[in-house]
Amino acid sequence: LITAGGVFHAAVNTGDTAFHFFNSHETFMSQISLQADETYMDERLDKFLSAMLPDQSRSYLQKIIKDGNVLVNGEPKKSSYRLEDGDEVTADLPELKSPDIEPENIPLDILYEDDSILMVNKPKGMVVHPSAGHYTGTLVNAVLWHCQGQLSGINGVSRPGIVHRIDKDTTGVLVVCKNDAAHNAVAAQLKEHSITRKYRAIVHGVIKEDEGTVDAPIGRHPTERKKMASGVKNGKRAVTHYRVLERFQGYTYVECQLETGRTHQIRVHMASIHHPLLGDTVYGPAKDSHHLEGQTLHAMVLGLIHPVTGQYLEVEAPLPEYFENLLKKFRAMPGN
Repeated sequence: LITAGGVFHAAVNTGDTAFHFFNSHETFMSQISLQADETYMDERLDKFLSAMLPDQSRSYLQKIIKDGNVLVNGEPKKSSYRLEDGDEVTADLPELKSPDIEPENIPLDILYEDDSILMVNKPKGMVVHPSAGHYTGTLVNAVLWHCQGQLSGINGVSRPGIVHRIDKDTTGVLVVCKNDAAHNAVAAQLKEHSITRKYRAIVHGVIKEDEGTVDAPIGRHPTERKKMASGVKNGKRAVTHYRVLERFQGYTYVECQLETGRTHQIRVHMASIHHPLLGDTVYGPAKDSHHLEGQTLHAMVLGLIHPVTGQYLEVEAPLPEYFENLLKKFRAMPGN
């Protein structure tokens, strides 16, 4: 747990690359220290920093390099500097101030609740936790109001109670922890990949096999920093099991079960086998003829060992109305 004014040091592994960072602010880094290994030999300095700090814009990183706030082996370098194996990169990041995260009286679709955890059905369009451009209307704002501030603090002031997240346009069940003990217990299960997570999705194309598995590492896209990519050299292992539920003309309704939980995992994996999610204009067709608000993806089932009782608990979030209407539309088409 990072306290204001304290210093936190951690070693982080990204694929086969180990790097270190220092945090001297409760929410935002003011100084970082990174070590490049042979994986990043001949990589531009600005691209290396962008890969290591995906939440920072490329223009911001290029500016701090230009201002002399980034040193390589103790000396300032240009953005175009090519890294060598073992280079020590340090950067001073201007301290950023986060707006106060206020409780908001936003209705929640509660699937389960007790003194330790809260399981909610997140609607489409809701961001899970505050971030740049999204400081109100998030799930965190809603649960702060509902739980009267009684939430775990392990992930800092902007992510109270949040152990995992789903994308803004993905609907479905999410667990929120009310205290640090519950948070640690659920986080340990996530790390061990023992939590049951089943999603429903509609994908482009007709999948011939009844079931299958995509086992391909996922990491930051090498050129488009806001995207993830499958099979990249610095990716982390990612496994998605899928099962066909229904076939339509040009589309397939599937259940996807996560073995791991990487960013955009189902979206990336299904696109990698040429069956991108319907409505996903990032990893699928740029134009959506059905005029949807993002990908057709729903976190339907979440099962875990309760942090207090030790008993297995599983909840199910019903399909949202737009999803049900799509299925009815496809089922009514001639030939289906």
